[in-house]
Amino acid sequence: MSPVATTEVTITRLAGEIGAEISGVDAAGPLAEDVVAQVRQALLDHKVIFLRDQHLDYATQVAFASRFGELTLGHPTIGSPQGQGLLHEIDSAHGVRANQWHTDVTFVDRPPAITMLRAVVIPEVGGDTLWANTATAYASLPAELRDLADRLRVVHGNAYDYAAGMQAGGDAVVAAHRAQFVSTVFRTEHPAVRVHPETAERALLLGGFAHSITGFGPQASRDLIRVLQQYVVTPEHTVRWHWRPGDLAIWDNRATQHYAIYDYAPAHRRGERVTIAGEVPVGVDGRPSVALEGDAAAYYAGSDGAS
Repeated sequence: MSPVATTEVTITRLAGEIGAEISGVDAAGPLAEDVVAQVRQALLDHKVIFLRDQHLDYATQVAFASRFGELTLGHPTIGSPQGQGLLHEIDSAHGVRANQWHTDVTFVDRPPAITMLRAVVIPEVGGDTLWANTATAYASLPAELRDLADRLRVVHGNAYDYAAGMQAGGDAVVAAHRAQFVSTVFRTEHPAVRVHPETAERALLLGGFAHSITGFGPQASRDLIRVLQQYVVTPEHTVRWHWRPGDLAIWDNRATQHYAIYDYAPAHRRGERVTIAGEVPVGVDGRPSVALEGDAAAYYAGSDGAS
């Protein structure tokens, strides 16, 4: 048995409301439970954390992620590389461009709790990612708008806005990826405001998969989502990360949105993502999210279904 690494964890804040860089942690090595606990607490405190110069492969990334909970499959509809069923490749060569504000996989009734993305290929210029703190965004709402948001239910789907943006330009590779993305249609009704299961913070649950509000018509739905989303992406609630190969970003998917800036074409950008299974979101009134279309049971199977 390898010795368990003991280390001094250093946390450096990156912005006023979100983001911190962690040093003193080798995610590829054996880590003591107290080190993992410090990393998890930093994640809860800062919503997204970054570890530079990590030497990870699929096996070590999965092993590290598993210290934080059960893993999902790579994606509900997109296939994973052979023998790497827990991995989702985010590869610009395959037409994958996450250049729209979103929270990961909110079209299912149990979106991931935590996402870990490893930078593999990074362009010389461009390709940064922005994250936004959806808890401080909620707290910044005027009282009257906050009271309304507490009562709203929002329908999210994978055939909506975020996926539609993948077909821009009509490229055949992009079109094929889009077709696979929507090969099974998922729709879920979530509370517009979820209560974080670990911190009890209230956070807005919106993003690019959100397309309508229960009980409101199409135009009113778009207007309300736009107004609430504006508070999420206010610059004061955001942090921007300039990637280097070997970086590992970890974010609390229950309290963030993110946007991958697409300003690097025709350069290549590739990351490898694994996700920790999440809980069914619960609203301020105690009502849980409800799946309306699509069965995501296989996605939640994680390592049991990764072969």
